[in-house]
Amino acid sequence: MTAIRRLLSAVAVVTALGSPAVAQDWPTRSIQTISTVSAGNAGDIVARVVLDQVSKQIGQSFVLENRPGAGGTLATAHVAKADPDGHTVLLITSSQASYVVMHRNLPYDPIRDLQPVAMFGVQPSVLVAAPSKGWKTLSDLIAAIKARPGQLNYASAGLGSASHFPAERLKLAAGLDAQHIPFRGPVEAFTEVMTGRVDFYYLPIVPALPQIKDGKVVALAVSTPARAPSLPDVPSVVEAGYKEAQYLFWGGLAFPAKTPRAIVDRMYQETVKALEVPAVQERLKQMGVQPMPMTTDQFTKFFHDDITSTVKLAKEINLGPTN
Repeated sequence: MTAIRRLLSAVAVVTALGSPAVAQDWPTRSIQTISTVSAGNAGDIVARVVLDQVSKQIGQSFVLENRPGAGGTLATAHVAKADPDGHTVLLITSSQASYVVMHRNLPYDPIRDLQPVAMFGVQPSVLVAAPSKGWKTLSDLIAAIKARPGQLNYASAGLGSASHFPAERLKLAAGLDAQHIPFRGPVEAFTEVMTGRVDFYYLPIVPALPQIKDGKVVALAVSTPARAPSLPDVPSVVEAGYKEAQYLFWGGLAFPAKTPRAIVDRMYQETVKALEVPAVQERLKQMGVQPMPMTTDQFTKFFHDDITSTVKLAKEINLGPTN
């Protein structure tokens, strides 16, 4: 028994001493970077900006592969089952929670199989309507819906999308009865709102800004707890009195769950360093990304809580798997 104890102690010492060495040697080759969305998606562009800077810092490239098939689940499963050596990483967003809601049987467990690493930031969504509706504030919209329960409608880019959930949160928080019209994508949804054929719609701030400035749509509220810097005159849903209506669309990185903590910590440190570069900050600001600093452990909890919260929301609105 004494010999076994000595052996275990020796292993523990070697492991403890070896962890920094593992992180120091990593990466030894380019890093396969898997995205669950199509190239050009907002979350995809943000990741490219940040990882381009990280690449310069670590001396290795991030080879980004877009795999949007099967609602992003196959891409996630690929990373979840990959060799946990720090050379395969996943771009994760709020959509991970949607995958849990919209799929009956996932080929992975997002809680057990993924290790969140670092948060890039949050992209606020803005609630818009056509000027022809005559609404100037969120209160105006809510009053109109309550005056005609079940008769007004709202667009989304599809069931479980980042434009669907904030509208559902608002409906629950304000006790509203409005009809959901899911479209095949954001362009069609936004077009129908601008024409006034659909009453209201949530979408990311950046694609909405030109239309807001040109007066083609009216911004009624933003989904984040505080106002968005790019729309300083538009109140948040929390300011308007609907705390439960807030919705955060976020993006970040995750490794396979068994990736050595030393590598996870190194990737975290390099990502935080990249996010502090003024040129990167300026690019993200232009894309409407707001910083949301947190440690790896805080991000992990945030990720798990986001899934739990979204699953709860889905149950409240009777939204279930489509396959």
